[in-house]
Amino acid sequence: MGKVTGFLEIDRRDRKYLPASDRIRNYKEFIIPLGREATRDQAARCMNCGIPYCHNGCPVNNQIPDWNDLVYNDKWQEALTNLHSTNNFPEFTGRVCPAPCEASCTLNLEDTPVTIKSIECAIVDKGWQEGWIKPEPASAKTGKTIAIIGSGPAGLAAAQQLARAGHEVHVYEKHGRAGGLLRYGIPDFKMEKSHVDRRVKQMEAEGVVFHYGVNVGVDIDPQELLAQYDAVGLTGGAEKPRDLPIEGRDLDGVQFAMDFLPQQNRRNGGEPDTTGNARPILAGGKHVVVIGGGDTGSDCIGTSVRQGALSVTQLEIMPQPPEKENKQLTWPNWPLKLRTSSSHEEGAERDFAVGTVKFTGENGKVKTLHCARVDAQFKPIEGSEFQLKADLVLLAMGFVSPVHDGLLAKLGVKLDGRGNVEANMLAYKTSVEKVFAAGDMRRGQSLVVWAIREGRQMAHAIDKHLMGETILPR
Repeated sequence: MGKVTGFLEIDRRDRKYLPASDRIRNYKEFIIPLGREATRDQAARCMNCGIPYCHNGCPVNNQIPDWNDLVYNDKWQEALTNLHSTNNFPEFTGRVCPAPCEASCTLNLEDTPVTIKSIECAIVDKGWQEGWIKPEPASAKTGKTIAIIGSGPAGLAAAQQLARAGHEVHVYEKHGRAGGLLRYGIPDFKMEKSHVDRRVKQMEAEGVVFHYGVNVGVDIDPQELLAQYDAVGLTGGAEKPRDLPIEGRDLDGVQFAMDFLPQQNRRNGGEPDTTGNARPILAGGKHVVVIGGGDTGSDCIGTSVRQGALSVTQLEIMPQPPEKENKQLTWPNWPLKLRTSSSHEEGAERDFAVGTVKFTGENGKVKTLHCARVDAQFKPIEGSEFQLKADLVLLAMGFVSPVHDGLLAKLGVKLDGRGNVEANMLAYKTSVEKVFAAGDMRRGQSLVVWAIREGRQMAHAIDKHLMGETILPR
């Protein structure tokens, strides 16, 4: 490493946020970059570990010490090349990844990990600013054709890799624009959609063809695609939300988070709602309760605050985790601990170990949540009942599986015990000949960075299946 004593001499310094009072006025990104010299200093803190556990923490196996050293030595374009060798879309992960690499950093033993996520984002943002990121079309065509169904991070990564290998790639997307969860789930204040748009433009210049508004399994029979293409990749995500089938669930105002969040993203993007759910779901002037303590719940909080909610309360059925982990037990693995997001800081009450017993309302509209504290088996504790005022309830309890009707049913692919498409992490082959699967559709709900990894690995598998060998990395 260029600065072997950097971690001793330089304090950890990460990106900051605009004040909450400013950022909640719009849906724009609000992270303040460190700047070139400060980023270089933070890269100097990488301590040349004998075993760089950050490699283990990163699902796409980013060569983190390498590009940290390149940034320190002011070789930003080389750092970008290295970063792209393992990650097609570092501007996505540099904004929305929870950074398991930083949890695995040796300096995290002292709560001062290298600011890996911020450095990654700085590298790719500089690459776009300097014009270093250009289309990379294949020098020769293979004559093979591939259909990718779903344009989320797994589908985009697979499509780009396969197009660069010389295949003709067609991406089928049921919505009006590409991106999947990146486009319709993650709020703009976490990642503006211009980042997705310019990658799509790059991929189109590399030969990828996008077919929008085509719901395979509904608008077109997947058997037609099997007859037309040499291989088909399934990257449709895990879209079936976990429901809460209790009394009052049918009241107006009890909504799934993924009916709420995409509406606002479409408003921001000037895109009409073609889902058939034309009725607006809005939090303005309402008491909002978000059920579910994960990232989707946090996104609901930030969106509700920006829409002008009177109050926002987030409920989690799990007990409150510790504020700090026991590193002797957890490091270098991802620890369970209390995490406070930027949305939490914008004005939300959180409560843990709470179960919702029923909803009640007036004139068919939800007005009250009836809750109770729960024990270790998630059973209501007698005498702990309480009520919360609610005009809008957002169910953000995760996703159970891909949607089975339509595409998967008509293909007849085998499902695993959790209802996901069955395919291993080596060949990514499903039970149907020349059909492959990757991302949340295969592994269940997960992170954007895992989807990118699986999309890349599926591309490797498809290329090897079609050509007998492959130079695409796993």
